[in-house]
Amino acid sequence: MLKLYSMPSSGNSYKVRLLLAFLGKPYAHIALENLSPELMAANADGTLPFGTLPVLELENGTRLPESNAILCFLAEGTPWLPAGRLERAQVLSWMFWEQNRHEGVIAVRAAILTYEDRAHLRTSDRLSDLLARGQALLGTMEGRLADADWLTDTGPTVADIALYAYTHTAEERGGFDLDPFPGIRAWLARLASLPGYVGLDDIPDA
Repeated sequence: MLKLYSMPSSGNSYKVRLLLAFLGKPYAHIALENLSPELMAANADGTLPFGTLPVLELENGTRLPESNAILCFLAEGTPWLPAGRLERAQVLSWMFWEQNRHEGVIAVRAAILTYEDRAHLRTSDRLSDLLARGQALLGTMEGRLADADWLTDTGPTVADIALYAYTHTAEERGGFDLDPFPGIRAWLARLASLPGYVGLDDIPDA
């Protein structure tokens, strides 16, 4: 059986749990909390190849890190990752943008406001900068989703899962305003209505 090492409150870990739920794939879930002794032990013994979560352990013991790489691996051969060369590149474009631009702003502001070990980073200048940059990034998404159901033309893909993970909590956890973005709001509701959907707090038993 697959094993998933994940941090329950992390959007990156949630991405993988969400796709596994959509695919109906059984797996063992190993929850690791930030800075916990269990996480430190897993990092020390090589369980976490890059020292980060999530990590998917395959049936043969191979461990695959990085959330978006895991999404692509699991989605191979399914409608969640199109087979066409251009269509797949379009999906990957959004996923690269999510990691290079979106996560470093939307997720970072939420983390600073959520986790007490990052309270020292809650300066007004930094929070204001992240807020302004995040609203602009959400505008980029709105530019697509204002007139489209999904991020690409092939229906829901792993690109939608990758961007959903931190966007759906951007308002609650990050203090971003989604009112100017009705396309995003509709897209969030659309993805959450798909069969098999699980929420961030729906943590499977170990």
